[in-house]
Amino acid sequence: MTNSAAVVRRADGSAQTARDGEVDDGQGLVVAVDGPSGSGKSSAARGAAVALGLRYLDTGAMYRAVTWWLLEHNVDLTNPESVAEHAVRPSVDLSTDPMRQHARVDGVDVTAEIRSDHVTTSVSLVAAIPAVRSHLIAMQQAIIAAARASGGIVAEGRDIGTVVAPDAAVKVFLTASEHVRAERRAAQLADRDDPPSADRTRREQALRDRRDAPHSQAAADAVEIDGTDLGLDEVVARIVGLATPKRASAR
Repeated sequence: MTNSAAVVRRADGSAQTARDGEVDDGQGLVVAVDGPSGSGKSSAARGAAVALGLRYLDTGAMYRAVTWWLLEHNVDLTNPESVAEHAVRPSVDLSTDPMRQHARVDGVDVTAEIRSDHVTTSVSLVAAIPAVRSHLIAMQQAIIAAARASGGIVAEGRDIGTVVAPDAAVKVFLTASEHVRAERRAAQLADRDDPPSADRTRREQALRDRRDAPHSQAAADAVEIDGTDLGLDEVVARIVGLATPKRASAR
């Protein structure tokens, strides 16, 4: 596999290149947030990063960015060998500023494109391929290592607490009922030209749950938060409440 790089975009606009295998012994706070699709982990993790003054990493955006590139280059996503071969080629640039998120692939801004239905329905196929996961996990670990050296980061997505950042000081597994997760997903898509029905949303969610199951297990030391009856502010407050004493003890 080639030695690829991800660009970490700081809040001030400056950039740092994080390469596969890069390590750092910084003692900054790392908060890992995992959970099933539609549980609200992206919004909660980003909100916690803002509240704590930390950087934010949406690892799912990395898989989406690579999936977008593969689709643009007409790579057969049902051919794991071809996907693994091509997935290492694009240069992925992600912002770690929770207030100003963007994604660029080979210099092209794809912030909106990676949220399209086409990418959403395809990303699980790409993420299920071990070689792709190994490649992107190495890049994610490099980004986290770089962020630790300058304060810390809230990272969210699959395998965060178990594989990507097993030494994270705080690990959260955010859940919600299937009904609530489907409702939230439908609300996110309501402003599209052709929003999916509630039934379609539930079917697509169930499919993603099955595909993501091998990579959506709670770490043994993770704190589970059931957000079924909680608002976003309440979930963020609970994550911040878990992180604050860890940050104080690390100083």
